[in-house]
Amino acid sequence: MTSSAFSVGRDCQLVVMGPFGRIDLTHVTGFESHQLTTPIRIDRIDGTQLGAELPKGWEGSFELERGSSAVDDFIAKTEAAYRSGSVVPTGTLYQYVQEVDGSTSTYQYNGVVFKLAQAGTWRGDQSVKQKLDYFATTRVRV
Repeated sequence: MTSSAFSVGRDCQLVVMGPFGRIDLTHVTGFESHQLTTPIRIDRIDGTQLGAELPKGWEGSFELERGSSAVDDFIAKTEAAYRSGSVVPTGTLYQYVQEVDGSTSTYQYNGVVFKLAQAGTWRGDQSVKQKLDYFATTRVRV
């Protein structure tokens, strides 16, 4: 059960199924997601404005402290598949949110593609921070 009257970061769990299987992301420190839309605006001759926002997918990112080679290996395998002429299939992302009432909301992101936006900076006694960006064609509640 959640520990407050509102959602906090630890109320979220993520499972990433890449095109080659599950990707075990160690030390996820942040997750961000937002909907993409295309606006439609109409100015009728009578002065009435109408609008719509057409869904165009979802995108976001994972912030990670590198704890294993899992992300690097996943990206290397994706690049190798592309360079060999193979079609690289998309993945699926699952987000589980522990709600304040004790229930769990599950969201499934479909048609997910990934990009390693930051592979990390390696310095002395500092942790290596990575950032994995994604785009998904749809997000549905399951």
